[in-house]
Amino acid sequence: MRPVKSFVVKASIPEVLEPLREIANNLWWYCDTNAIKLFYRLDRSLWEEKYHNPVHVLGSISQEQFELLAQDEGIQAELERIKKDFDNYMNGPTWFSKNFPETAEFLIAYFSLEFGLSESIPIYSGGLGVLAGDHLKSASDLGIPFTGVGLLYQEGYFNQYLNNDGWQGEIHTDNDFHNMPLTPVCEKNGDDLIVELDFPDGTLKAKVWKIQVGRAPLILLDTNIPDNPEGYRAITSSLYGGDNEMRLKQEMLLGIGGLRALNAMDMLPTVCHMNEGHAAFLAIERIRMVMEKNGVTFDEAFELTSAGNVFTTHTPVPAGHDRFSPELMLRYFEHDYPELGLTPEEFLSLGRLNPSDTKETFCMTVLALKCADHSNAVSRLHMHVSRNMWKDLWTGFPVDEVPIHHVTNGIHVLSWVSQDMIGLFDRYIGPKWRNELSNEDIWSRVMDIPDEEIWRTHERRREWLVTFARKRLQFQLHRRGVPDSEIHKTLGTLNSNALTIGFARRFATYKRADLIFSDIDRLSKILTNPDMPVQLIIAGKAHPRDNEGKKIIRRITHFARRPELRNHIVFIEDYDICVASYLVQGVDVWLNNPRRPLEASGTSGMKAAVNGALNLSVLDGWWDEAYSPEVGWAIGSGEVYDDQAYQDTVESNAIYDILEKDLVPLYYDVGTDGIPRKWIEKMKTAMSRLLPIFNTDRMVHQYFDKHYKPAMERFNALNVDNAKRASELALWKQKIRKNWVDVKIKKVETDETGPFEVGVTIAVRAVVSLGNLLPEDVAVELYTGMVDAKDSLIDAKPIQMSYNCEKKKDFVFEGSLPFTKSGKIGYSVRVLPSNPDMATYQDLMLVEWASQ
Repeated sequence: MRPVKSFVVKASIPEVLEPLREIANNLWWYCDTNAIKLFYRLDRSLWEEKYHNPVHVLGSISQEQFELLAQDEGIQAELERIKKDFDNYMNGPTWFSKNFPETAEFLIAYFSLEFGLSESIPIYSGGLGVLAGDHLKSASDLGIPFTGVGLLYQEGYFNQYLNNDGWQGEIHTDNDFHNMPLTPVCEKNGDDLIVELDFPDGTLKAKVWKIQVGRAPLILLDTNIPDNPEGYRAITSSLYGGDNEMRLKQEMLLGIGGLRALNAMDMLPTVCHMNEGHAAFLAIERIRMVMEKNGVTFDEAFELTSAGNVFTTHTPVPAGHDRFSPELMLRYFEHDYPELGLTPEEFLSLGRLNPSDTKETFCMTVLALKCADHSNAVSRLHMHVSRNMWKDLWTGFPVDEVPIHHVTNGIHVLSWVSQDMIGLFDRYIGPKWRNELSNEDIWSRVMDIPDEEIWRTHERRREWLVTFARKRLQFQLHRRGVPDSEIHKTLGTLNSNALTIGFARRFATYKRADLIFSDIDRLSKILTNPDMPVQLIIAGKAHPRDNEGKKIIRRITHFARRPELRNHIVFIEDYDICVASYLVQGVDVWLNNPRRPLEASGTSGMKAAVNGALNLSVLDGWWDEAYSPEVGWAIGSGEVYDDQAYQDTVESNAIYDILEKDLVPLYYDVGTDGIPRKWIEKMKTAMSRLLPIFNTDRMVHQYFDKHYKPAMERFNALNVDNAKRASELALWKQKIRKNWVDVKIKKVETDETGPFEVGVTIAVRAVVSLGNLLPEDVAVELYTGMVDAKDSLIDAKPIQMSYNCEKKKDFVFEGSLPFTKSGKIGYSVRVLPSNPDMATYQDLMLVEWASQ
């Protein structure tokens, strides 16, 4: 039954408490312990019932209760202090305002299919969204002009439950947008802002909403509005739901609709950051906008817009990258490619590794890589994996020159560190740590925190975790209809003094959640040792269509029901930000054992480390950069085996060996005072070394220095004079492409034959035919390095050669080859397009090498 009319009703708050509304509607509160405590104090039961959503709490408090709260002088005083802190944060000087006071008309727009900001805003599924939320928060902290762009899902991802057999089921719950910190974006006349996209069977309309995250707005698009037919309303129904065509619609809405929303809000960005390939259609829309505004060609608009695009890839396996059939692409873009001045095949080539392969699907990652001058992976190891994966885009270039760099992920510390640990940091490090999160000198003071205090703090958090886990377990059993007598037995589940290992993540098979269960008898002996007990707390969701992941969950829950293990293993259902917070803040050890190198980065271990937990992990993702024996444990030495079953056996045995021979004995090596001082030394060393590096303050600084600022400067330079330089660059590239077939290295020679000694330099000449090109159109380089047993150059580096003279319509280039080390040294010569306005020397994906 539909209502005749509906209304949006807001909380009626006494004037003296009115600042609560503004604070509740800004995610700043999530990172401020005093604000959290105040909302909790208003009504403790409501705070838990409304799942830590202050907007919903305020809307659920009765007027009588509000009147009583308004008379509470303690609450008034605390609110006044919090409002002052909030105003100082919002209006005070920032890193950006101090360092770039003259920067005007600069905006970074960060597009992501999901954002994980708080458990009370369930529009995320896991690590990608949580990273996006942390990125947005740190950009706000630094004061960088920054906005997020995403989709507003009516159902979010899904809520997980397990049946009596341990099989995962999914519940889809509607989000109540009017009881969330969401504000509709309006036109100047007060009407809701609506953006439109042309689809094959009609016009899609999307309502625009905003969440304020500190200083940074997050713009979200919602298709569940009456103006749309049912099929269109479902586009923003759920995250990662539906078929491949639904994914295409969502990604068109994100990239194209998101950019149109910013344009309608007069927030057109200088730099667009695509967080994964989902957002890559923004590149096409950005080109269209520039063509329309400036009256330029596709190639000219491409040069300008790609200068201001940044792309981050997160997926280390080819199958994880979105691909769409040519037929589907042409159906949805039938009006777009003619408007861009492209033929169907030219349009499809934007998303193809091999443009001439008419059967190749359209890949969003390829589109992003081609349309962004700045591309990065999310860890050092992931950079090497990504370069190998996409090297065919840059045929002829050595893999280590594929222009995908890395910015290792981090975490927003204030979103993940416990309130107890914050108090400890304030007492012994000083309050400046909040604004100097990457300062190694500040974090070195962790070593000065008394062992007794850091250990008691950590023990309190473990006690909180055990209490939380028991309550969740009781709720889970009650929901399954388990008798009260059985539920009562869970009071003995877990031991707040036992070594606690946490494992929580998406249950994809490569993450091997059940690796530690490979030898259940050996594991059982470790867990149930009466002198040194160990316990496991596990959480995580499998994708609804991932039956193999669901089987792993069922297997684990069956192990947990064994009589000898039931008090030592708990699986917490419905993993989300709230569950993750309890886990990373309370465990002693964080276990991570993906199949290397399939973990692009991982951040859960960083969240555990900031709270004093030690990592036990495969050398993959971030841990490959972070590990040293002083800060945790490594499972293996980075080996990769062809036989995956053998690898699982080797690495599960490595886990057992570490636990039995080192980790567990170290934890229980306590003095007469009951303090494990050697363990604490490792805790403090890990915190002091890892915290200043693996945080989003450092990460966003790196994005700004390596990508955002250079992208802004190049975009602005090419955009001067109605994008004159971009147009000239596009014409020059057309000339290069047309004539590159005639570029040949005819001869490479040197007057000296050797042998040589270290310290000697020889001259090398190359005779190059350029056809209709000129010497200033190219760069000619020596490419030199050691020669391995297969007669291949390794660790090679380029050396610039200079133009010498013209010789019978060819051109002679000369260079110097120094011998700086002994051994077998080799060289080759190559020709590259060269123009000072190019983003990189790989820009045109063209290179000509001397024949052997």
